[in-house]
Amino acid sequence: MSVQIRPFDLYTATEAEWAALNALKNRIDAELDPDEPPESVEDHARRLRSLPPSKNLLVWVAWDLDGGSALGMATLSALTGDAKRHLAPVSISVLPEARRMGIATRLLRPVAEAARTAGLRLLMAQTASQAPAGEPFIRGIGGVVGLTNSFSRLDLAGLDRELMRSWRERAVERAGGFEIGLWEGPYPKEDLDAVLAMILVMNTAPRGELDIGDFEPTAELMQEWDSSMAEIGVERWTMHVRHMESGKFAGYTEVFWNPARPETVNQGDTGVFPQYRNRGLGRWLKAAMAEKVLRDRPQVRRIRTENATSNAPMLGINREMGFVHYRTSIDWQVEVDRVFEYLESRSL
Repeated sequence: MSVQIRPFDLYTATEAEWAALNALKNRIDAELDPDEPPESVEDHARRLRSLPPSKNLLVWVAWDLDGGSALGMATLSALTGDAKRHLAPVSISVLPEARRMGIATRLLRPVAEAARTAGLRLLMAQTASQAPAGEPFIRGIGGVVGLTNSFSRLDLAGLDRELMRSWRERAVERAGGFEIGLWEGPYPKEDLDAVLAMILVMNTAPRGELDIGDFEPTAELMQEWDSSMAEIGVERWTMHVRHMESGKFAGYTEVFWNPARPETVNQGDTGVFPQYRNRGLGRWLKAAMAEKVLRDRPQVRRIRTENATSNAPMLGINREMGFVHYRTSIDWQVEVDRVFEYLESRSL
């Protein structure tokens, strides 16, 4: 098989190239989650082209020059708008029938070169239990385990509505002086400073051994992401709890719904500040959001979420709600210099 690695330009790629990339992406997705429908070429292109400038996405594709199909792809996101400029998330995916042919290693080289050019020190990647070939590959290039995660989903048809009602009632009893609120879509500009302070609660979430530092959101970064979601039609709901006496936010939960995949809601962040925990606020937020999804998006069949396996409190809440584990993933980190050592050893 004659294989060529080329950069993929999101704006100048031909329709045939987009179709090939989309076919590759849908096959990889189906390996990880066969229950999810494929993404159309149009939605795929719109999503990648609508990423905020701070994402700075670079893409490379491994092409089968004989058949014209895409055998594998690699991405790097330099996150130029983030304070964590020493690292970048990367991904490398290869079709099952094209594995063990050196394609992943060939895709790795332009990723590493781009990372070095950008002055990055560290790369981060994720492997999944459904694609076991990824773990030995990243171990081989010097990857170190940073965090293990559990993916789970909730079948809304089996949600215990009485349990959700009891969670809301107990929270009101235990957490007097708090009120729940909702933002649908972009955050209101008048509340943006408070929102930025609220989001900092996620810096208390487990991060294992990952060298990522604290998340430092800015108004510009949040507005970029809001604009990006608006362009692709993704809707975000953010439910928050506020301490009425101080006016401060105690915690929040958020979900995302894409009309292109109307049966699935993706759970985003959920967090409560340490000084407000053990009052039932997390369960109140999760129960109220689940009820809103059922009421306002009746076509939704499932909610998907990802949690660190070390996050026992959130995993406990999810299990009580009825979430069922279906995939384990590992977040890895590897030094850019170590990647080049690996690549040099392979070229000997």
